[in-house]
Amino acid sequence: MRIAVNTRLLQKGKLEGIGRFTDETLKRMVINHPQVEFIFCFDRGFDASFIYGDNVKPIVIWPQARHPFLYYIWFKWCLPFVLKREKIDLLLSMDGFLPLDTNVKTLSVIHDLAFEHFPNAVPWLTQKYYKYFFPRFAKKASRIATVSSFTKNDLIKTYQINPQKIDVVFNGVSSVFKPMKEEEKLEIVKNEIGGKPYFICLGSIHPRKNIITLLKAFEKFKIRNPQDAHQLLFVGRMGWQNNEVENYFKEMTFKDDVLFKGFLKDEQIAKLLASAKASVYPSLFEGFGLPVIESMACGTPVITSRGTSMEEIAKGAAFLFDAKNVDELTKHLENQASGNGPDHEKIVLGLAIAEEYNWDKTAGLLWESILNVGIKDDWCLVGGERCSVNGNR
Repeated sequence: MRIAVNTRLLQKGKLEGIGRFTDETLKRMVINHPQVEFIFCFDRGFDASFIYGDNVKPIVIWPQARHPFLYYIWFKWCLPFVLKREKIDLLLSMDGFLPLDTNVKTLSVIHDLAFEHFPNAVPWLTQKYYKYFFPRFAKKASRIATVSSFTKNDLIKTYQINPQKIDVVFNGVSSVFKPMKEEEKLEIVKNEIGGKPYFICLGSIHPRKNIITLLKAFEKFKIRNPQDAHQLLFVGRMGWQNNEVENYFKEMTFKDDVLFKGFLKDEQIAKLLASAKASVYPSLFEGFGLPVIESMACGTPVITSRGTSMEEIAKGAAFLFDAKNVDELTKHLENQASGNGPDHEKIVLGLAIAEEYNWDKTAGLLWESILNVGIKDDWCLVGGERCSVNGNR
């Protein structure tokens, strides 16, 4: 069997939600299914670390598709040409994009439909492209995998997709995210944050992430408790359309207690998460919310917004608030800072829940979804030629 994979988002040092899902699942599927030849389709030069086995054939397909016009060219002409030339049995697209003019069977991984609900969260032309093409991508797909029941229901409601066509394939949590000993935490706090306790927010700085509400709640918390030493730490890349956040930050009384660490490696993030007083994930809309389970796996109390996927993923282990309610979030910060929150029960539950989300299980579920497309898992390669497992060419 020859499976082509849209690996455009496998970029060294830039793995976020979709890129992380792609990396963690593919490295396992390549190893677990040596009888399959995987054709990885990049749109630029790739790092050798993403070629997970001898059964991976990397292909760079130009142009670099990072703009709606180039999306169109890449998926309309360039990718279909390669699918035909390589005699592909199945296209696995990790970001939901598909060629509409191909007879190759397809499995589309759609992580969320945030652009449908927050149209101003992406550039105008990109929004137009998404609005026009994603309903068509979803209908074209032979099968769809998505990362939460929330997103599955959103696809059914928004695009009228048959529920029987959609498989839920949850994200996993990497083993690097785990609890730390108290003395190790103290060392991290001392060396990384100057010895002060802190709340942490993991994710890009972007309007949909609702950073403005967190800043307002933190400012209110500090005004009410001016002697409190807690800081607020942001870990993640700077997105766009952040004028409201930047302007508010400049006027904050306690802006010196707000720290921006930028994009960090998992090992660094895990240590900072495990040492935090609480992890705050105030996003307005997510298809999954990976920082929620990464925080729970570290044994850190989680504060996150109600609705969308986070409430589903946390399964009662997180402290919830209405996404735009500054007062409610402020109260949660105060409870965590003072130690009045029922931390122990939530932490124990969170640790147990986090164990349910692992990348081995995710890769297995994604492979099941591939088989649900109707592709037979009975092909191997002999001397570069395809043959069935019973030896017939």
